[in-house]
Amino acid sequence: MDLSIGEVAQRSGLSVHALRFYEREGLFANPVRRLPNGRRIYHEEDLEWLAICTKLRSSGMSLAMIRQYIELARQGPGNEHERLQLLRQHENHVETRIRELRDALDVMRHKVRIYEDHVARGEADRLWNPSHSDAAQASTRQVCHPEDT
Repeated sequence: MDLSIGEVAQRSGLSVHALRFYEREGLFANPVRRLPNGRRIYHEEDLEWLAICTKLRSSGMSLAMIRQYIELARQGPGNEHERLQLLRQHENHVETRIRELRDALDVMRHKVRIYEDHVARGEADRLWNPSHSDAAQASTRQVCHPEDT
Protein backbone atom coordinates (compact mmCIF):
# COMPACT_ATOMS: atom_id res chain seq x y z
CA MET A 1 0.00 0.00 0.00
CA ASP A 2 1.41 3.35 -1.04
CA LEU A 3 1.52 6.08 1.59
CA SER A 4 1.94 9.83 1.15
CA ILE A 5 4.39 11.83 3.21
CA GLY A 6 1.46 13.24 5.21
CA GLU A 7 0.18 9.75 6.02
CA VAL A 8 3.66 8.63 7.08
CA ALA A 9 4.03 11.74 9.22
CA GLN A 10 0.71 11.04 10.92
CA ARG A 11 1.40 7.35 11.49
CA SER A 12 5.03 7.73 12.55
CA GLY A 13 4.61 10.80 14.73
CA LEU A 14 7.35 12.55 12.78
CA SER A 15 6.79 15.84 11.03
CA VAL A 16 6.92 16.17 7.25
CA HIS A 17 10.01 18.31 7.79
CA ALA A 18 11.66 15.51 9.84
CA LEU A 19 10.84 12.95 7.15
CA ARG A 20 12.47 15.13 4.51
CA PHE A 21 15.48 15.56 6.80
CA TYR A 22 15.76 11.78 7.29
CA GLU A 23 15.65 11.36 3.51
CA ARG A 24 18.31 14.05 2.90
CA GLU A 25 20.55 12.48 5.55
CA GLY A 26 20.24 9.04 3.98
CA LEU A 27 18.50 7.57 7.01
CA PHE A 28 15.89 5.51 5.20
CA ALA A 29 16.71 1.85 4.79
CA ASN A 30 15.51 2.03 1.18
CA PRO A 31 15.60 5.07 -1.07
CA VAL A 32 12.33 6.99 -0.97
CA ARG A 33 10.43 6.33 -4.16
CA ARG A 34 8.76 9.10 -6.14
CA LEU A 35 5.88 9.30 -8.55
CA PRO A 36 6.48 10.86 -11.99
CA ASN A 37 5.16 14.16 -10.55
CA GLY A 38 7.86 14.08 -7.83
CA ARG A 39 5.60 13.19 -4.90
CA ARG A 40 7.19 10.86 -2.38
CA ILE A 41 5.76 7.36 -1.96
CA TYR A 42 6.33 5.30 1.16
CA HIS A 43 5.47 1.74 2.09
CA GLU A 44 4.79 -0.15 5.31
CA GLU A 45 8.43 -1.28 5.56
CA ASP A 46 9.42 2.41 5.59
CA LEU A 47 7.20 2.89 8.64
CA GLU A 48 8.72 -0.16 10.31
CA TRP A 49 12.21 1.18 9.69
CA LEU A 50 11.25 4.66 10.92
CA ALA A 51 10.04 3.12 14.19
CA ILE A 52 13.46 1.50 14.66
CA CYS A 53 15.37 4.54 13.44
CA THR A 54 13.58 6.93 15.80
CA LYS A 55 14.33 4.61 18.74
CA LEU A 56 17.98 4.54 17.75
CA ARG A 57 18.00 8.36 17.60
CA SER A 58 16.14 8.80 20.88
CA SER A 59 18.61 6.43 22.53
CA GLY A 60 21.44 8.67 21.46
CA MET A 61 22.75 6.91 18.37
CA SER A 62 24.44 9.42 16.11
CA LEU A 63 23.27 10.06 12.58
CA ALA A 64 26.64 8.81 11.35
CA MET A 65 26.25 5.53 13.22
CA ILE A 66 22.70 5.06 11.91
CA ARG A 67 23.97 5.74 8.40
CA GLN A 68 26.75 3.21 8.91
CA TYR A 69 24.23 0.60 10.09
CA ILE A 70 21.96 1.30 7.11
CA GLU A 71 24.85 1.07 4.66
CA LEU A 72 25.85 -2.29 6.09
CA ALA A 73 22.27 -3.54 5.93
CA ARG A 74 21.93 -2.36 2.32
CA GLN A 75 24.99 -4.40 1.39
CA GLY A 76 23.04 -7.51 2.30
CA PRO A 77 24.31 -10.74 3.79
CA GLY A 78 27.91 -11.15 4.83
CA ASN A 79 28.44 -8.27 7.24
CA GLU A 80 26.16 -9.36 10.08
CA HIS A 81 29.10 -9.44 12.49
CA GLU A 82 29.86 -5.79 11.74
CA ARG A 83 26.22 -4.83 12.27
CA LEU A 84 26.14 -6.81 15.50
CA GLN A 85 29.30 -5.08 16.72
CA LEU A 86 27.80 -1.68 15.94
CA LEU A 87 24.58 -2.56 17.78
CA ARG A 88 26.47 -3.94 20.78
CA GLN A 89 28.57 -0.79 20.93
CA HIS A 90 25.42 1.32 21.06
CA GLU A 91 23.79 -1.05 23.55
CA ASN A 92 26.77 -0.47 25.88
CA HIS A 93 26.42 3.29 25.37
CA VAL A 94 22.72 3.14 26.28
CA GLU A 95 23.38 1.00 29.37
CA THR A 96 26.04 3.47 30.54
CA ARG A 97 23.64 6.37 30.00
CA ILE A 98 20.90 4.56 31.93
CA ARG A 99 23.27 4.08 34.88
CA GLU A 100 24.18 7.77 34.77
CA LEU A 101 20.51 8.75 34.68
CA ARG A 102 19.70 6.42 37.59
CA ASP A 103 22.47 8.06 39.61
CA ALA A 104 21.09 11.49 38.74
CA LEU A 105 17.57 10.34 39.66
CA ASP A 106 18.83 9.09 43.02
CA VAL A 107 20.31 12.53 43.73
CA MET A 108 17.08 14.25 42.69
CA ARG A 109 14.95 11.95 44.85
CA HIS A 110 17.26 12.62 47.78
CA LYS A 111 16.96 16.37 47.28
CA VAL A 112 13.16 16.14 46.98
CA ARG A 113 12.96 14.23 50.29
CA ILE A 114 15.11 16.87 52.01
CA TYR A 115 12.96 19.70 50.69
CA GLU A 116 9.71 17.88 51.53
CA ASP A 117 10.95 17.28 55.07
CA HIS A 118 12.03 20.89 55.60
CA VAL A 119 8.81 22.27 54.12
CA ALA A 120 6.65 19.92 56.22
CA ARG A 121 8.49 21.00 59.39
CA GLY A 122 8.17 24.68 58.46
CA GLU A 123 11.95 24.93 58.16
CA ALA A 124 12.25 25.69 54.46
CA ASP A 125 14.17 28.85 55.32
CA ARG A 126 16.98 26.62 56.62
CA LEU A 127 17.63 25.18 53.17
CA TRP A 128 20.73 26.37 51.37
CA ASN A 129 20.39 29.86 49.96
CA PRO A 130 23.19 31.48 47.94
CA SER A 131 22.26 34.95 49.22
CA HIS A 132 23.22 34.03 52.81
CA SER A 133 26.59 35.26 54.00
CA ASP A 134 27.65 31.68 54.67
CA ALA A 135 26.91 30.71 51.06
CA ALA A 136 30.48 29.69 50.29
CA GLN A 137 30.62 27.40 53.31
CA ALA A 138 27.17 25.96 52.54
CA SER A 139 28.16 25.45 48.93
CA THR A 140 31.17 23.42 49.99
CA ARG A 141 29.03 21.42 52.39
CA GLN A 142 26.46 20.80 49.62
CA VAL A 143 29.05 19.45 47.23
CA CYS A 144 30.84 17.31 49.82
CA HIS A 145 27.87 16.28 51.94
CA PRO A 146 24.63 16.51 49.93
CA GLU A 147 22.70 14.90 52.79
CA ASP A 148 23.16 18.11 54.79
CA THR A 149 21.28 20.31 52.33
